[in-house]
Parts: sequence; C-alpha cells; structure tokens
Amino acid sequence: MPLLNPSDPCDPRYPYETAHKPVFTALGDRAVTITLGTSIDEVTRRRVQSLCAALDAKPVPGIIEYVPAFASLTVHYDPVRVPPTSGGTSPYESFCALLTDALQRTRPASIPTPRTVTIPVAYGGEFGPDLEDVARHAGISADEVIALHTSGDYVVHMVGFIAGFGYLGGLPPKIATPRRATPRTRVPASTVGIGGSQTGVYPIDSPGGWNLIGRTPLRMFDPQRDPPTLLHAGDRVRFVAVAPEELQAVQPA
Repeated sequence: MPLLNPSDPCDPRYPYETAHKPVFTALGDRAVTITLGTSIDEVTRRRVQSLCAALDAKPVPGIIEYVPAFASLTVHYDPVRVPPTSGGTSPYESFCALLTDALQRTRPASIPTPRTVTIPVAYGGEFGPDLEDVARHAGISADEVIALHTSGDYVVHMVGFIAGFGYLGGLPPKIATPRRATPRTRVPASTVGIGGSQTGVYPIDSPGGWNLIGRTPLRMFDPQRDPPTLLHAGDRVRFVAVAPEELQAVQPA
C-alpha cells in the first residue's frame, strides 16, 4: 500500500486531525464528504457556510447538489461531467482537486446575510407535555424555562433527520436537558422540543426522543411550497410565546 501523502486531502486515509485541515472522504462513487471541523461551534459553522457560498458563486463542474451538516459538507456529483485535472487519475480525484480550489476561494465575508425567522409558540399544557420535566431538571419554574427559551439567540446549524428539521444552536445552557430515556413513537408535527443542548421543531408527525415544550402553527415542511423547508442552514431563529388561543390566529407559513 502506498504511503499516505499528508499534503493530499483527496486521499481517503487523510488523518482526522484538526478543524483547520479539510478531510475529504469518498461517499460511494458519486459523492464526497468534506469535514471542516471536529465540533459543533460557530467557527466551524461559518467554514461550512463559506464553502456553500463559494460553490453557489462558482459551481464546480460536475456538481449536482450539496448537503451541509454540523461540521461537514457532502457534495454529490456526476462522474461523467467531471473534467480531468492535472494529477487526477479518477473522477473522484479530479473532483476533489476542483473542490480544493473552491475551498481556497472561501471567505467569511462571502456568507450571505442570514434571514431571521420568528416562530410563535404556545408553551406547555397539551402542546408541551415535557415543559415541567425541563423545569425540574433545571431547578426553575416553567415560566422561567419559557423566558429562557424565548431569549435564546438561535442559528440553524443544519437541516436533517427528517425533511425540514432544523438543528438549532444557541439554547441557554440552563435549560439544556438530556433526551428522554424512552422516545415517543409519535410526536405531532410543529411541536417544539429540547434535546441536549439543542432545540428544534418537528416538521411532520414522527417518532422522537426530545423533550416537548410547545407547539407552533408554522409548517416546517410543506412539499407544495417553494422552497418546501421553512428553515435553512445559517438562518437565525427567534421564538415568541403566544397564548394557546392565539395559535389559530397565526397564518401557517
């Protein structure tokens, strides 16, 4: 087996060492995952968003789509459409070389100004059956949980798990709560939950193990809408408490 070339990030055996050194990994023969960090943090998120912006500004030949995650970006491509590059002995290696060029074009200033999405929430009661559990875990009242949850400065790190589910960072540490020991087999769509140090909104009826604290009238996912997902990676989110009777007055997004 040839020795690893530490200057070649296209080598799938490239060591997972540091957030500053991108790691390229083949995902089958039509996708490559670029790992840009080792933790969920704002610096890594901005690296991912900067690369997304670079690919939007100048798409790499052969690219089909990309999928951002917490600390990585998976890029799907058509091997037939990838032009050969110097030193590239396969479509994968040539595509990695093109992506490396894109990485060199990334600049934090290129990240688009984020949208701010306001999400009204009716907390507790039938809409948030775990609100009291979160309060007990934090050693505070349910009203204080609501006050902290609506004070958070949230950012969408990624959309995944199911279509439209945005993983939001920025939850006040005081109300971070471990996932439930036994997940529910059905969580109603538009239910707001807390799982560990993150919060999010279930877009459709689905199983789930997060602590349910409220519900919103907004639809996180609507296949008839363009785009179908309400939240996108990089968006900012604000939660606003409303009375349960106000939910009917809010027009679904």
